[in-house]
Amino acid sequence: MKKKLLVAFALCCLSSAAVAQAPSADDSLVRSRAVEAVIWGMPAANYDLMLQPALKSGAKENEIIYWSRPVDWHNQTLTPNPDALYFMIFFNTKEAGPIVIDVPPADDGSFAANIDTVWQMPLEDAGPYGADKGAGGKYLILPPGYNDTPPDGYIVVRSETFAGYALFRSNLASHSEADIAKAAKYGKRLKVYPLSQAAAPPETKFTDAKVILYDSTIPYDLRFFRSLDRIVQTEPWQTRDKAMIDQLKSIGIEKGKAFNPDARATTILNGAAADARGVLDRMYDAGFPPFFASSRWAVPAFPALVKAGSSGYAETDMYPVDARALTYSIGYIGIKRLGTAQTYLIAGKDRDGKALGGNKTYRLHVPPNVPVNLYWSVTAYDRQTHALIKNMPRASRASNAAEVQKNADGSVDIYFGPKPPPGKDANWVPTDPQRDFELLFRIYGPKKEFFDRIWVLPDVEKIAAQ
Repeated sequence: MKKKLLVAFALCCLSSAAVAQAPSADDSLVRSRAVEAVIWGMPAANYDLMLQPALKSGAKENEIIYWSRPVDWHNQTLTPNPDALYFMIFFNTKEAGPIVIDVPPADDGSFAANIDTVWQMPLEDAGPYGADKGAGGKYLILPPGYNDTPPDGYIVVRSETFAGYALFRSNLASHSEADIAKAAKYGKRLKVYPLSQAAAPPETKFTDAKVILYDSTIPYDLRFFRSLDRIVQTEPWQTRDKAMIDQLKSIGIEKGKAFNPDARATTILNGAAADARGVLDRMYDAGFPPFFASSRWAVPAFPALVKAGSSGYAETDMYPVDARALTYSIGYIGIKRLGTAQTYLIAGKDRDGKALGGNKTYRLHVPPNVPVNLYWSVTAYDRQTHALIKNMPRASRASNAAEVQKNADGSVDIYFGPKPPPGKDANWVPTDPQRDFELLFRIYGPKKEFFDRIWVLPDVEKIAAQ
């Protein structure tokens, strides 16, 4: 009898513990809403995650952080370009008022540049393929609710957010030391200052990030929600997003209140972020629509996102937040004139449809006569982080790298793997044998033949290691 009572008591205790540990209906609601918050908030959190390491490095808003050399793996932004020099301006009009970005003419250099809101909505492009068409110009960024008549002589840019950023890529003629120095010097002709000081602009401050570990990869945990909270606290709600106000309130994010989740809420939010990552990974693995009929290369944005984003989400019957989340979990920057200054193709699988493994060797055959005005490049990224593969001596090969070897017909074979095939070091991009990777093929200054699919980039193919 005593034994039976002990067993019954033990079962009762186990049952009570199970009930205590089981998630409540409210917990389930919080978790589901937190998953949606990650997906909806991806572009804004992405922006904040880029801003924070800039501030940590000593740069301030309305200044310029730049890389005086082509970026290497220490730059852990999402899918950066190692074949140009980066100049970034995180602007903020809330206290300073309208901000001027003064762009030099494309004489001794040129930019491929874009200006975006916090939500990575493209406001304007700059440089030869932008609004100034290479003549240079003063871009005037106006804050939300600005009703004064802007002064003459400016390229007026009206923003729906107080903050935002501009990405200026100073184009490289080659990777020679002389051309790198030239591109850096040209980039430092950029100026940024408040309109209120336009009569006597102060000197623009530049912070060189070339030796900084600059990590803005997406953290699928509580840190993501902290970034999102910073946006909610500082930016106005967009009409299209007001349905998210109560959704975020239920997970502890509310304008004017501190975000301070307790241990239980933290566990739920960490789990929700992991769930959201699973959703995005499944979308990624399903793939974007192929750009060419005969290969897997694809533009890393679904057509619905391109259409909706280009209209400022004015389309009445679409708001592709899922597609937007996928794109901004991979990269950053919105481009107003997509396909003019640059265009991108992504591949995460080989010709046989298998994931690109860092322990294998692959070849990409780039046919001759690439339809490009400036240069093409192909870069390898870590599949999980979408950043440059850590601890690698280089990340890309490009047509503006003089040492890249061409075949007799003008085509180029680029190799990816843990070690180069014999005699192919100049055309080799190293990979981490412990991690999968993905590729981004860039065309700067694409020609009409590219969009007409007259020239076709074939799939990456696995080859036997030698």
